[in-house]
Amino acid sequence: MPSPLSIRRVVLYKHGVGYFERRGKVTGSETAHLDFKARDMNDVLKSMTVLDLNGGSVSAVSYDSTKPLEQLLSEATIRIPEHGSLTALLGQVKGARVRARVGAAQVEGAIVGLESLPVVQGEASVVRPFLTLLVGASLRTFDVLELGELEFLDEAVRKDLEFYLATVMSSYKKDSKRLSILTAGEGSRELFVSYVLESPVWKTSYRILLDEGKPPLLQGWALVDNTGDEDWVDVELSLIAGLPVSFVHDLYNPRYLRRPVVEVRSETGVAPVIPQEAHESAFEPAMDMAAEEEAYGSQGAAPMASIMPMAAPAPAPRMRAKGGPMIGGGGRGMRETLEQSTAVTTLTKEVGDLFEYSVDRPVTVHRNQSALVPILHRPFEGRRVLLYNRATREKNPMACIEFKNTTGLTLEGGPVTITEDETYVGEAMLDTLKPDDVRFVPYAVELSCTVSVDQDLEDGPVFRARLGRGTLIVEFFHQRRTKVLARNKAKRPQVLYVEHPRTGWELKDTAAPAETTDGFWRFKRELAPGASDTLTVTERTKGQRQYYLGNLGLEEVTFFLDSRFIDPRVAQALRDVVALREKLSQVIRDVQRLTEERTQLFKDQERIRSNIDSLKSGASQRELVERFVTKLNAQEDRLELIGRELERLEQERTRLQTEANQRIESLSYEADL
Repeated sequence: MPSPLSIRRVVLYKHGVGYFERRGKVTGSETAHLDFKARDMNDVLKSMTVLDLNGGSVSAVSYDSTKPLEQLLSEATIRIPEHGSLTALLGQVKGARVRARVGAAQVEGAIVGLESLPVVQGEASVVRPFLTLLVGASLRTFDVLELGELEFLDEAVRKDLEFYLATVMSSYKKDSKRLSILTAGEGSRELFVSYVLESPVWKTSYRILLDEGKPPLLQGWALVDNTGDEDWVDVELSLIAGLPVSFVHDLYNPRYLRRPVVEVRSETGVAPVIPQEAHESAFEPAMDMAAEEEAYGSQGAAPMASIMPMAAPAPAPRMRAKGGPMIGGGGRGMRETLEQSTAVTTLTKEVGDLFEYSVDRPVTVHRNQSALVPILHRPFEGRRVLLYNRATREKNPMACIEFKNTTGLTLEGGPVTITEDETYVGEAMLDTLKPDDVRFVPYAVELSCTVSVDQDLEDGPVFRARLGRGTLIVEFFHQRRTKVLARNKAKRPQVLYVEHPRTGWELKDTAAPAETTDGFWRFKRELAPGASDTLTVTERTKGQRQYYLGNLGLEEVTFFLDSRFIDPRVAQALRDVVALREKLSQVIRDVQRLTEERTQLFKDQERIRSNIDSLKSGASQRELVERFVTKLNAQEDRLELIGRELERLEQERTRLQTEANQRIESLSYEADL
């Protein structure tokens, strides 16, 4: 039986859900039924609201179990096989009271049994089923094929049979779950039901008409998809832009918790005593709730469950719009045709970050179909311009619409098709726009305008010098000059915006940009027909170089003085430091020379001692030994003198290094050049 509750209102959101309202008539204690997909049950149970609008009440809402079909059928007292269903059924209900119609007569009795008996037909015999009934005190047998009607008089048997057949029927839609609304009241009443389901995201697309001398015209369409199993016939459709919070929570599957098992202690025979630890428990403690839900949340089922009706939701903000398809014809221009055939009157209202489009006329979208619904038809403030960005396209600018949202609406993002003088000229993507937002919407490459870019980088003069802590720092400007040459080959004047990247440098000797964005300066240029235009953008940023004074020579000091990095006082101090470093260098050279001499003496002494040890006794050899010893003594005297000289030179080097460092560290100077 179809549900009396038809879909009257659909609200689609941008985050993947839809809000649905149903209304219908019920009489007395009539039960209304709704069918949902199994995957939608959690959303339905989380969001459903049921109201009796005419004084009645909703006692409960029951819904199909999560048990599989085989398990549900196993609980029924009746089993009907696919073949021989009538004879199999009658064989299972022995003792049930029935009313049978045989010809024009009716017979009431209790079923005794069913058997197959041979019946002679002509020269052959066939086996036919016969039903035996206890009628009063008599047993009577009837040919089952001759029974015109068989009515079960026992209510329990009828209910079992109805349950079995309804369960089998529901299995034909394996993904379908039935939800039953139990009502109570008198007479005919109106029932209201609302809920939220997962739904496809609604989309938008736009058309822009450009006409010379007239404001551009914007037409907006919403694309909606009906993926449900029911037609939307003359429904009230609303579209919400925004992202409310939504989530999935499992309410459909039964949830169980394991309870502790406590047994009654009984007396038994005497047994040996086994000592126990004092902390041991008599039974295992129950698992914690979270663990139990994880372990048992999807086990078991109940044949029926109920939810109680909830309060009705607050009405959503509404926006009315009238519209129709975009067409042309009748010898009139497309713009005039659109203005007449697609007259959309829009009333808007914003609540927080949400914005609603409501279609004023009823909408019909059949199951598994989609529809284009007009939601906007208004002129806006805008014009055709050119926009050049070297990173987008090096040789040509893009033809754009300088779009200011003067429609008064929040425009959801989507593709836009542009028509100029009734000719398709390109496509673009429109960002989400709040009222009065301005965007450049590029839709085509402008081949009638060519652009070339020349760029050079140089370092400017030093403008500040600072000396301190032994380091001279000079500051100057890196300067970058970009020349943009645009040639307009078209026969009409054009407005060109040049986007120049903002990289942290500052503009110098350059006209102020027409607009400034987070990443670009936009310079506006007026291009005459067939003319060229040059835009020069000069930027600069600070740079610096460092010189460590401890490594300077007289040439560097002269260069600093000539460049005015330092004054004559600092220059003389640096010359004194250079003189000290020259003395220090001489001391270091003397130390190196004496150290090399001492090393050579050590090698000679080692050789002489080796020769003395190799000489044998004898007059001639004694003379040679004496000569070697005399030489060793002279070398020892020289080594002693070298040691004293190296000690003196080391002290001198330390003194000169310390004095040079102190003089360098004491220098301080700063000048703006």
